[in-house]
Amino acid sequence: MASTSDIRNGLCIRYNHDIFKIVEFLHVKPGKGPAFVRTKLKSVTTGKTIENTFSAGHKIDEVRVETHKFQFLYNDGEFYHFMNTEDYTQIRLIESALDSPQLMKEGEVVTVIINTEDNAPLSVEMPPSVILEVTHTEPGVKGNTATNATKPATVETGAEVNVPLFINEGDKIKIETEKGAYKERIKE
Repeated sequence: MASTSDIRNGLCIRYNHDIFKIVEFLHVKPGKGPAFVRTKLKSVTTGKTIENTFSAGHKIDEVRVETHKFQFLYNDGEFYHFMNTEDYTQIRLIESALDSPQLMKEGEVVTVIINTEDNAPLSVEMPPSVILEVTHTEPGVKGNTATNATKPATVETGAEVNVPLFINEGDKIKIETEKGAYKERIKE
């Protein structure tokens, strides 16, 4: 058993008869009254996100997990298929178990969190950023700008990202996976 002082991002806990991953947390010590921890939890089985407040010192049931590197193979519409890069075993996961599936291209290496009790995959963590090619975007019109003007662009995985006006089709861009936001253009 762990307590609220052990809470950190990425920690998997058993709560309300389900397994949740802590996405965000904030320790709050008000001037009056006891301290508490405000958390945002994501269910690893359904993908739903809930907010919860734990009082300071509250006991939480930590789920022991291992992380393994897996390569994304393909998506068959219902499931995403992955292969372990060490022993070549394959697993499949539903879309709700993935953090940002729209930014994942075939061959991408991701970290899969696996429950050590029953060897069931719980969730997939993407790298902090991915590099994708822009497949479609409208041309930027010179002089039609205000501060930080953006336009929608479709990348090779089919995801849509807002990019600056100077980005053209064929450009490779770095995208922050956590927010799904444009970070920078990659020079070749």
